[in-house]
Amino acid sequence: MRRRSFVKNSSLKALAISLLGSFPWSTKSFAAVKSIRVRSRRIETRISDFAGFGRDHKGHGYRMAFTPGDIAGRKWFIELMKKAGLDTSTDEAGNLIGKRAGKDSSLKPIAFGSHIDMVPDGGNYDGTLGSLAALEAIEVMNENNIVTNRPLEMIIFTDEEGSMIGSKAMSSEITDDILQQVSHSQLTIAEGVNAVGGNAGNIGKCRRKKGDVHAFLELHIEQGGILEKEKLEVGVVQGIVGIEHWDITVEGFANHAGTTPMSLRQDALLAASKLIIAVNEVINSVQGSQVGTIGKIGALPGAYNVIPGKVSLGLEIRDLSSEKIELLFGKIEERAAEIAIASKTKIGFIRQPSVSKPALTDKGLQQVINKSAQLLGLKTKFMQSGAGHDSQNIARIAPVAMIFVPSVGGISHSHKEFTKTVDMTNGANVLLQSILAVDGE
Repeated sequence: MRRRSFVKNSSLKALAISLLGSFPWSTKSFAAVKSIRVRSRRIETRISDFAGFGRDHKGHGYRMAFTPGDIAGRKWFIELMKKAGLDTSTDEAGNLIGKRAGKDSSLKPIAFGSHIDMVPDGGNYDGTLGSLAALEAIEVMNENNIVTNRPLEMIIFTDEEGSMIGSKAMSSEITDDILQQVSHSQLTIAEGVNAVGGNAGNIGKCRRKKGDVHAFLELHIEQGGILEKEKLEVGVVQGIVGIEHWDITVEGFANHAGTTPMSLRQDALLAASKLIIAVNEVINSVQGSQVGTIGKIGALPGAYNVIPGKVSLGLEIRDLSSEKIELLFGKIEERAAEIAIASKTKIGFIRQPSVSKPALTDKGLQQVINKSAQLLGLKTKFMQSGAGHDSQNIARIAPVAMIFVPSVGGISHSHKEFTKTVDMTNGANVLLQSILAVDGE
């Protein structure tokens, strides 16, 4: 069976039979295989234990990459990886790598994992759940004496919340400009990588070629409220959205607010306000899951008694399709031209360097995840990821897939972030079964 056609059977019964026939422990009954589960209490306890790293006395989290909390947390995690029997190392980018031998060392490894750093005052589940679930999958295999055909590789990426240096270094060339950027820890990326045991001077050595990894799977909290709202248990991620930014300048004429009649004004802020509404209307005018945001605004000269003469805005558009992003931006430009004429202002756009291009997940792996979830009795939804993840970089070198589980209230990047134990357990079981299904292809 080819890599991009992991699942061909449409019925669950046929899938179960095919998986059992190809798994290395195919002599076990289906009931026995189906009974293999992660330990929810172990995941819950470790989430709680790990939350203590980088927390202040008020319970707020500051485990940003390269900080003392991150370094201490990494040491704790490394010890767990070693106890699980993994051949553990830190690569040149600071990524934590845990290898488990398979029956056939000539085969390319199945990789899975996530990250353990957080944003300032972040939550306990973003990245951490995927990392602990990856470890849990290894431990469950150990406890059930399961040896996969392929080698397995657990990867904990460096600085996902900042530079994504870990996954970028593994999948592409890293420039000195990136290494000299200042991280959340106030260290440069190069200094931070060295602080966590990497080697920024030789960071190119950790780069992998296309085909070096058979498949990469990542479990993550949704970071949104769709699954919870629709009462679904698992999201099958179709891709990670592209993100494009534009700086917008609206130029009018600053004049006395008391002596200039309303009919004679060239109010840049009024024109900008109409443009903000127009952006919302354009984004909602096209069917799909795209989002658009004006998230930055500044008005000059900024006085009660002066009509704003210049306004700066920041526009962001996200979607799985670069073509749709361009379509939406074109419509926004058209609306801006109309507003400029009506308000006697000038509106200009400057495109910023692309934040990220869309990264589609592998359709075969999507089906593996979906069928694994259904065999576990879980309700699924195919959906996009509106947030960035390390998987989007690894997609350059390997087929990737992501599993989402609900975030309570859709809250993330906040110390109020929360995912229920039952949902963490569901996601970890889907990850485990998906790894085994990919190994049995």
